[in-house]
Amino acid sequence: MSEETQPRPRLPRWMKMNLPKGESYSKVKNLVGKHSLHTICSSGNCPNIGECWNRGTATFMILGEICTRNCKFCGVKNGKPLPPDPEEPGRVAESIRIMQLKHAVVTSVDRDDLPDLGASVWVETIRQIKATNPETKLEVLIPDFQGRQELVRQIIDAKPEVISHNLETVERLTPQIRSVAKYRQSLAVLRTIAESGSVAKSGIMLGLGETEEEVVKTMDDLRDAGCRVMTIGQYLAPTTGHIPVVAYIQPEQFERYRTIGLEKGFSFVESSPLVRSSYRAELHAGG
Repeated sequence: MSEETQPRPRLPRWMKMNLPKGESYSKVKNLVGKHSLHTICSSGNCPNIGECWNRGTATFMILGEICTRNCKFCGVKNGKPLPPDPEEPGRVAESIRIMQLKHAVVTSVDRDDLPDLGASVWVETIRQIKATNPETKLEVLIPDFQGRQELVRQIIDAKPEVISHNLETVERLTPQIRSVAKYRQSLAVLRTIAESGSVAKSGIMLGLGETEEEVVKTMDDLRDAGCRVMTIGQYLAPTTGHIPVVAYIQPEQFERYRTIGLEKGFSFVESSPLVRSSYRAELHAGG
């Protein structure tokens, strides 16, 4: 049997996902279907879709669906993207209004093909969301913008409530799973966010071969950069062509990391196998 056709290892019992349900979930689902809205929640089969939609939170992706990078953990398509859609910022803002979201999260693909790496689209999207939905809290999960601090500051100046940038993994494993982004460069992005007074947030995945010592060191690095919110979840390979899972981490270990993180001074540490970047995002705006 070839490597490509090897069956995936059976998921442990604690990775079982509950079927989404609830009155608010059904309402949002119907709106998404009726208006042909696009959310990462549904297209990415997020395990927390029911809980988040019931809380009035959803995540959108801007700047198209094709990324200019090819990270070994990510299921987003990579290649040559189409030019940015000038109607996209308004469409996202209107989607949030239609869905009556209390809290929205916006992320994007990397656009290394654009002179400003997509920063102007980010700023316009934030502006239109706030103009159309003044009561909605907004979190943005941004790329590293190649470490260009002037572009990061454009996002800061647009004043979303939370600015997140994920480290994804510990420093030793970064070159193996991130195609372009660098660990220390990402920390510099987070430091710029934190020093502005904005709520800085980051996340990592477990199960890639990291050690507890490395995870704790990553927490220290994030706190030193001023990061106030951290998410920790289990890595799951999108396909057999992606970097494989090394280990399924026990729920008790996730809880241990949550306790350690809070002791180190994080305002929030969301740590469990099914946690994803935007999990319980509505709680973090006061980070």
